[in-house]
Amino acid sequence: MHEGAWSARLGIPGRPAEAESSIVARDIALAKLTGGRYHVLHVSSGQTVELVRAAKAEGVRVTAECTPQHLVLTDAACADFDPVFKMNPPLREQADVDSLRAGLRDGTIDAIATDHAPHAPETKAAPFEDAPPGMLGVETALAVVLTTLVEPGLLTLAEAIGALSWRPARVSGLDAVTRGTGGHGGPIAPGRAANLCVIDPAARWVVDANRLASRSTNSPWHEWKLTGKVRHTILEGLPTVRDSEPTR
Repeated sequence: MHEGAWSARLGIPGRPAEAESSIVARDIALAKLTGGRYHVLHVSSGQTVELVRAAKAEGVRVTAECTPQHLVLTDAACADFDPVFKMNPPLREQADVDSLRAGLRDGTIDAIATDHAPHAPETKAAPFEDAPPGMLGVETALAVVLTTLVEPGLLTLAEAIGALSWRPARVSGLDAVTRGTGGHGGPIAPGRAANLCVIDPAARWVVDANRLASRSTNSPWHEWKLTGKVRHTILEGLPTVRDSEPTR
């Protein structure tokens, strides 16, 4: 849990934002020194956003991503000691959420990634301090971003799709075409293998953690009303999900 007013109120030992930003500052300094490439996983604090923004301005080869939950939820979600909201890095304060959103809009944060972490229901049902950290995220990522960022006008649909698809593919190098196969996040073109995701951006649905594709149920979005849904996915020209149901 984040170290702050809520951790003090709940009596749960917290991890301060400096635990994250101090390591990121060190690694940025090493990347600058060596000319190496550095990717920051799961940015959660405003301090880290500022460090990455400054490093990019200096020409350091740094990229970063954050999760839908860190763009939406705060440590106040832990008020009822529900372990579904325990994650690593922890949910932080509203000021951090605002900084992450600003960083996503101005390109400081390159991508949105889920940090998908399923856990057996009996382990997540343990007391907050004993439960493993992590949340389900894959099946709801698109809808959470469209509902909380695109609908209010914080991102355009194109920006949101980019942050969820071609930008992370580019950061990770998965966009390259090798050995005659198509990469991810590339253009739809003749000769490229079809790696596609077909979405319905207007679909409205209510999340039921017990009916998600995962055998786990640790979704922080249970009973949320969301807009946007993945209908089909195609990998190398073969359907892997059809009408929201896995084909294999």
